[in-house]
Amino acid sequence: MLIHPNFDPVAIHLGPLAIRWYGLMYLAGFLMFLGFGRLRIRQPQMVAQGWSAKDLDDLLFFGVLGVILGGRLGYVLFYKPAYYLSHPMEIFKLWEGGMAFHGGFLGVVIAMWLFARLRRRHWMEVTDFIAPMIPCGLAAGRLGNFINGELWGRPTDVPWGMIFPQAADNIPRHPSQLYQFAGEGVLLFILLWLFARKPRPMGAVSGLFLVGYGTFRFLAEFAREPDNFLGLLAMNFSMGQWLSLPMIAAGIGMMWWAYRREPRVAA
Repeated sequence: MLIHPNFDPVAIHLGPLAIRWYGLMYLAGFLMFLGFGRLRIRQPQMVAQGWSAKDLDDLLFFGVLGVILGGRLGYVLFYKPAYYLSHPMEIFKLWEGGMAFHGGFLGVVIAMWLFARLRRRHWMEVTDFIAPMIPCGLAAGRLGNFINGELWGRPTDVPWGMIFPQAADNIPRHPSQLYQFAGEGVLLFILLWLFARKPRPMGAVSGLFLVGYGTFRFLAEFAREPDNFLGLLAMNFSMGQWLSLPMIAAGIGMMWWAYRREPRVAA
């Protein structure tokens, strides 16, 4: 049995300013996006499409807005709509936590659509370009969850079961944040990066991202404690699982469409 280290959520104190680990993890994710993005724009198929370092910087700006606005609104609408309807000013208190991946995902999709229109590119050409770098941010975010001791797993008797002091019940639980770090972060990154190294039909890389993330997230949810204000929903699936199923279906449909249409290299 392991015990969570119970890290101080604040990494650095600079006078009245407190820099939190969770914020640093977001920063690490954005920096990895830029680093791997620099490698991606050098790939022959990306060079042929005319991607540049300026495009990458602009994509990061659009993506950050999409992640923050979409992630927050997704949490508000998917998880606590009644509460925030009664306390609308609480929506703006981002420092108190409350972000939803599926909302952030939709925010990024909209942001990439706007970017594509401004640059006169096909929307899926843009999503194919960024898809292999997204797991870097997901991995960083899950490490942030673990450091904060939040989003812990369900009770378990596996040897690596961990007691989370934040749960206040002294029960060994799955370190589900680390499962998600490994699946949605590391494994999904490797899968997408290797797949995207060769030219693929437009939409194929984006479709694989949807299938991969949805599958890893769906499986990890069996070990993750459901939100106490929601519990398990129909068929004993969590909200995260129900939101992942449409992603898997959309990804399969996108890959089918990509390989059925007349070949057009995009990623």
